[in-house]
Amino acid sequence: MTAMVTVTVTTIMSAVTTAASATAARAPAQAGVFEGLNPTIYNPADPIILFIIQATIVIALTRLLYWPLTKIREPRVIAEVITGIILGPSVMGRIPGFTATIFPPAGMAPFRLAANIGLILFLFLVGLEINLNYLLSNWRITISVATLDMAFASEPGTAPVSFGVFALFIGVAIAITAFPVLCRILRSLKLLNTTVGVIVLTSGIANDVVGWILLALCVTLVNAGAGITALWVLLATVGYSLFLAYAVHSAFMTVLRRTHSLENGPAEGVVALTIFLVLASAFFTSVIGVHSIFGAFMVGLMCPHEGGFAIRLTVKIEDLTSTLFVPLFFALSGINTNLALLDSGVVWGYVIAVTVVAFMSKMIGGTLGARFNGMVWRESFTIGALMSCKGLVELIVLNIGLQAKILSTRTFTIFVVMALVTTFATAPLVSWLYPPWYQQKLDLWKKSKIDWDGNPIVPSEREAQEKDLQEDVANRLPVSSVMTVSEIEEDAGQDPIVKAFGTSTANNTARDVFVSGQVAVVPEGSFADALATQAVRGSSDLILVP
Repeated sequence: MTAMVTVTVTTIMSAVTTAASATAARAPAQAGVFEGLNPTIYNPADPIILFIIQATIVIALTRLLYWPLTKIREPRVIAEVITGIILGPSVMGRIPGFTATIFPPAGMAPFRLAANIGLILFLFLVGLEINLNYLLSNWRITISVATLDMAFASEPGTAPVSFGVFALFIGVAIAITAFPVLCRILRSLKLLNTTVGVIVLTSGIANDVVGWILLALCVTLVNAGAGITALWVLLATVGYSLFLAYAVHSAFMTVLRRTHSLENGPAEGVVALTIFLVLASAFFTSVIGVHSIFGAFMVGLMCPHEGGFAIRLTVKIEDLTSTLFVPLFFALSGINTNLALLDSGVVWGYVIAVTVVAFMSKMIGGTLGARFNGMVWRESFTIGALMSCKGLVELIVLNIGLQAKILSTRTFTIFVVMALVTTFATAPLVSWLYPPWYQQKLDLWKKSKIDWDGNPIVPSEREAQEKDLQEDVANRLPVSSVMTVSEIEEDAGQDPIVKAFGTSTANNTARDVFVSGQVAVVPEGSFADALATQAVRGSSDLILVP
């Protein structure tokens, strides 16, 4: 009897102990740090704590580094990549315990997830910025600059045929131009409305579209185990692109018209539908063997630009994407960069050679393309320098190559250094090649008002100052500059009021009545300021506001 009681009590105590242990495993300490919680220890059941620490460090350091770069008009991507390099094995990673505590291998999964979501949204915005009608309106010089630019750039990488996919990938990495960074550099240098700006934007669009198609081909060839598989992937990609361009685009336009989103801007439901299309397209292109970013990019191309829809949609998505998600991705690029691998003179020779080849090939191609279309040498060199900008897109390509094991970590590091150098050099070089005083002189010379030495040919009595408000618009609106410029040009060409002003101008020029008309998109609070600015610039005696 006694033995029986003992066994029963022991069994009960064992069960209670087991239940208590299970409860402790299931329920973490609720008092947090007051119960000894270490927030830097990664907990798979609650990864948000470590992720907040990582994201806060990245965003704060990026903003700190970007502040001095704004003084010299450098793009933010430089600060984002340098942030990653500082936090990676090149600098902070040398401090014992730093990487294991802040960026442990197990704790990088949520960080990479957020970074890749940001990458998908960013590529959607890149596609959204591209107005194919704007490209077609300048097709002749666009084809010349973009074709020669990519041809010269791809040539150095494609010589050894035995490298196969590696050679194709290197050609794409060298040939591609960072279209989003290009837009922001043109905006900061106030070149959006110049001939150089228009040519660079349209050539950048063509370069980007072709570059992403070639990149999709590279990924397809890498992921495909056999030649027939690569063929199926390519056919599926082409078929899906046509499906998006016709069936999905038509249905999407029907929804936009019924919800009046083209006139009034995207409603909440339309924004949700667009995000759904982006994620679904990214999913599909990923599962068929092409990278997910290609699907997001195609949805961006599909979105209409009528009525300012693309601009208004960008306003709703861009700020969060560029402030939180995008810095995480490019910081991840820096974290994957290990400058310690550049440990010999031979390797640094490769760095210099890759940088020179990447810069000069783009410079030569862009310059010759512009020169063949009648531009002066200095303008042509400026276009070549702008087309050599790498930036964001280059780093995306390199990360895909690293993930697909096309590039080793050392080769990846070499190309990251090249991307940083070429991006950093773009704005100062363009400022030196194409300063404002030279732009003014060239404009007067092309209008036959001065000779090349600056002497006036015909004294002007009164000049109608018809400078467009597009530059003001680009500086006022917190959205993509190229979208604003291209859509204002389209609207101005179709607007009946502007056409009426044009007719009036033609009829009254002989009577010394100078008339100019513009279509401008400015925030409501800036209407009066925009009108006053234009009146002063044009020395207007009368302003008609339709």
